[in-house]
Amino acid sequence: MKYRQLGRSGLTVSAVCLGGNSWGAAGRRAWGAFDEEGSKPFFRTALDAGINFFDTADVYNLGESERIIGATLLRFAKREEVVVSTKIGSPMSDRPNGSGVGRKHLREAIDASLKRLGTDYVDLLEIHRLDAVTPIEEVMEALNDMVRAGKVLYIGGSTMPAWRFAQMCAVAQYRGWAKPVAMQNLYNLVQREEEREMIPLCLEQGVGLVPYSPLARGFLGGNRSRAGAESQRAKTDKLADGLYRESDFAVLDAVMAIAAARGVKPMQVSLAWLLSRPMMAAPIFGVSDPAQIADAAAATEIMLTPEEIASLEAPYEPRASA
Repeated sequence: MKYRQLGRSGLTVSAVCLGGNSWGAAGRRAWGAFDEEGSKPFFRTALDAGINFFDTADVYNLGESERIIGATLLRFAKREEVVVSTKIGSPMSDRPNGSGVGRKHLREAIDASLKRLGTDYVDLLEIHRLDAVTPIEEVMEALNDMVRAGKVLYIGGSTMPAWRFAQMCAVAQYRGWAKPVAMQNLYNLVQREEEREMIPLCLEQGVGLVPYSPLARGFLGGNRSRAGAESQRAKTDKLADGLYRESDFAVLDAVMAIAAARGVKPMQVSLAWLLSRPMMAAPIFGVSDPAQIADAAAATEIMLTPEEIASLEAPYEPRASA
């Protein structure tokens, strides 16, 4: 396992991060959903592979993902040996102040997350989604208060417009508050739109990338072909139906060719490409089988050549701005 610094911070993380959206989703979908008992082999395998970075969110299965991580992972490993990231700001109820990034909700949300996780601090706290009303200064002061109280060690953001993340960074610097060190955004070989604004901003600010969906919902692992869905996930993932274009399949063809030539799996090539990007800390991957964890860990050892990188990038066609 390779390890990297998270942006310009002193936090060292494994070069791949195990995502927590599956924990507590048992009975809610046909693939990758596990209860507390079913999650245990995954966490043991991840720890054995050298993975020390684990991501979740309060909204993942309405807190059940955090609870399972606290009941299993944080019982298997010493707290100081793992890096736990969670996210807050998404709706947790329909009551007033039950969502958003106002100071009241953020304060209650971090305390609830810590209780579910069974720990007195999280290593990385990210704003899951900004709302349309809360001033950025209020958000950043609330986050800074959490850091000063010892409940949070580092802060970051998740999917948002680059100009809003720039505001977060600027306000923190101007006020002398804790600055964001991580950005969890959508980024992979067929969804590279973040290269327009967000990633250049992160490079300039020293913010580490921890992208989600590094395999594009399994597409870059080969779960779809031009003929249709090839896996249980793809067959039941209606959100991805019609999402991929001919140029995306051309990217997949390049992934498959390199994987065949190297004798590795397509998902390993796709992860290796991400790991070649500047300021990349750790792609966040989800699994439906513990064996996939070892495959992801092995991908951190793959060094693509400039020619291979060029062949992977050449077929990409940008999507229109939202």
